[in-house]
Amino acid sequence: MQWKQVLSTIKPYKPGRSTEEVKQAYHLTNVVKLASNENPYGCASTVAEFLSSASMPFEIYPDGHGTTLRAKLAEKHCVEEASILFGNGSDEIISIISRALLDEKVHTIMPTPSFPQYAHNAKIEGADITEISLKDEHHDLNDFIEAINERTAIIWVCNPNNPTGSLIPKSELESFLERVPEDILVVLDEAYFEYVTDPDHVDSVALLDRFPNILVLRTFSKAYGLASFRMGYAVGSPEIITELNKVRNPFNNNTLAVAVATKALEDDAFIDMCRELNEKQRKRYRSFASERGIHMYDSETNFVLMEVPGDADEATEYLLRHGYIVRSGNALGTPGYIRITIGTDEQNSGLLHAFTLLLQEKVESNE
Repeated sequence: MQWKQVLSTIKPYKPGRSTEEVKQAYHLTNVVKLASNENPYGCASTVAEFLSSASMPFEIYPDGHGTTLRAKLAEKHCVEEASILFGNGSDEIISIISRALLDEKVHTIMPTPSFPQYAHNAKIEGADITEISLKDEHHDLNDFIEAINERTAIIWVCNPNNPTGSLIPKSELESFLERVPEDILVVLDEAYFEYVTDPDHVDSVALLDRFPNILVLRTFSKAYGLASFRMGYAVGSPEIITELNKVRNPFNNNTLAVAVATKALEDDAFIDMCRELNEKQRKRYRSFASERGIHMYDSETNFVLMEVPGDADEATEYLLRHGYIVRSGNALGTPGYIRITIGTDEQNSGLLHAFTLLLQEKVESNE
């Protein structure tokens, strides 16, 4: 086979271990997955009720335009319907953007550590990549500007950032956008937008009139609790969306996913509840880390990146043996840390108890 040469340098995505796999491996009856930033409260009850009674013509292709969902999102964000692009999760939209704009002749800029799909797709398209390391836990936007050259096509901004959870202040973001040339697409990936509680935060969709070269990514996989349906969307100028639609596969979102996302938009109270519960538990993690002198990134998401004693893989394995699946920082570009999805009060109690045992064991082994 005549594969692209770059594929020899890329490894396939390796998913985390499933709860059933961990149960069997460690002979456990109860395992809590806190590794993929899913919503521990599930989805809205109205969505669950809808799913129990929904009847759909399985033999008919999906509405490739997502007509009803498109209209509701346009109303929610006060934009034209032509300003919305749907994807099979935000991952597919990142692939669409990369395929539309990147090749071996162009250049792209992104933060590191951050969501790995930016670099993954850029490498496949053969683009020249500049990765800008975080500075003081945040995007170094000044270095982003300095890295721009005449071949730069896309700048990726993850806000809040994954895996650190850090947020770019409104003033810094707007100042940055003012300095980016208008012919460069700035992708603002806001998968965790619904979890942000910092008052110094901007809804980037409201910036579209001032900065028509931005594209805002959102998803139903996180706060809406619909990760299994793979439903993401982008909001941007109709001109940008039109070009991206030329790359998008027809019928890329299935009928059930579109219907469920449409229903989920009706329940703002559920999102408000999840945000409040998440913030309460996020403060709990912050206090836990502070009291024990453990560094934890300042998060505005539904996960925390917390320092561990010793190797991150070893800490992850220790927590697995206690029934908690977390993500090792060794796989995220943050060695010495683990990423923990913020669960329910009960789930977090168990995780923090296991973490305390880990700390105690490390202290005893060093004595």
